Amino acid sequence: MTIRLLRTLAASLTVLVLSACTTDPSPQAKVSGESKAAPTWPDSLDAVIAAPENHRILLENDRVRVLDVTIKPHEKEPLHGHRWPSVLHITQAGDFRDLDSQGKVLFDSRTAPAIQYPVTQWMEPQAPHAVENLSDKPVHLIRVELKR
Repeated sequence: MTIRLLRTLAASLTVLVLSACTTDPSPQAKVSGESKAAPTWPDSLDAVIAAPENHRILLENDRVRVLDVTIKPHEKEPLHGHRWPSVLHITQAGDFRDLDSQGKVLFDSRTAPAIQYPVTQWMEPQAPHAVENLSDKPVHLIRVELKR
């Protein structure tokens, strides 16, 4: 990565972490655009527990968890979920697809408009899913999960 990209990423993460630390806690989380109680899948499906080879904790406290996520070329990560809304900063990816717990395709990059990396996006909590990297290069992203 270039120094400029690293500085931009560091600045973005600093703003996100500071925002998370000063935001009022909310007992509700949004799932699929609707206000619902926080997801209730088992702790064993938490990304760090279920897919530790792909999710590395960079920072965690009672308000935020920052994950470094890597999916190797042609790897399918284990089934896991993300119980908190988050911001993804995707630095690199080729073709990939996201599958639900039944193997149904939720997203396939091969059928979507081309994505220019790096890209930053908002994600609501994600029910258990598995990302499959279909390319010859790793998928890499930083995920900032907002616990409250």
